Amino acid sequence: MIKNFIDLSNFNKKQLDEIISIAKKIKAKPQKFSSSCKNKTLGTIFQKQSLRTRLSFNVGMQKLGGNVIELNSKDIGFDNKRESDKDVLNVLAQYIDCIMIRNNDHKQLLNLAKENIIPVINGLTDYSHPCQILGDFLTIQENFKSYKKLKITWIGDVNNVLISLLHLQNIYLFNLNVVIPSKILKLKRNLLKKYYNNKINLLSDPKIGSKNSNCIMTDVWLSMGDKDKNKIKYFKNFTVTKEIIDIASKDSIFMHCLPAKRGQEVTSEILDGKNSVVLKQAKNRMYIQQAILLYVLKK
Repeated sequence: MIKNFIDLSNFNKKQLDEIISIAKKIKAKPQKFSSSCKNKTLGTIFQKQSLRTRLSFNVGMQKLGGNVIELNSKDIGFDNKRESDKDVLNVLAQYIDCIMIRNNDHKQLLNLAKENIIPVINGLTDYSHPCQILGDFLTIQENFKSYKKLKITWIGDVNNVLISLLHLQNIYLFNLNVVIPSKILKLKRNLLKKYYNNKINLLSDPKIGSKNSNCIMTDVWLSMGDKDKNKIKYFKNFTVTKEIIDIASKDSIFMHCLPAKRGQEVTSEILDGKNSVVLKQAKNRMYIQQAILLYVLKK
């Protein structure tokens, strides 16, 4: 069977621990892995803008001794009816060893993975962002001795990053406060119920949710492609400020997947401050991506 990386919910703790362990080993001794993907080629398709995902996969694959080719979906006929997705994938498999796709259509990735032709990696969809959250979990593990007693607080919207965070929590069962505006909570309660357990708290007050938290996580209030511009009004008092960080634990870290809208979901004082680990997050994306590549390419 082909190994894919679509959602964290497709994996068990042992498998994710293996990927994280590989990432830690690569970070500690990168030269040891410098030819791990020799003669292997990664294809990438970006139907949405990308900085960190693009760089981490490109540079990461090259540092493993592999090759990368960025494919324009329009140029290769991937986003029209010139050929079926299956036919495109079958042709790609004659040239490349795996493919990373960043798009708006999660179902398309699921269908491509089901074809069992070449490994498919989810670089972000409208539903989830597993590479980001697994990289974030590596960063959390580097900052704390154990994740088991940590309290992590999400402040923001119900988006693809939060869904992957919930997938991760359902596997590792750390304490998680999900703080979202009450009006959005009412609309999304049924979706969130699927992931609910006794270590998850659903809240609408950032101050209550942040109290004694070890990690404050946030994201933009409007994700790429989100057409509901009016919902920004629901996020009043949801900005991560010094007041929020002061309520949190003394050893707390601030996390943001970036890009950030300074002054909206977080102030520059916090984004650039001593609690912020956002650049460590960005750098760790590469090590996790490298580990994912080795995982899916390993027979």
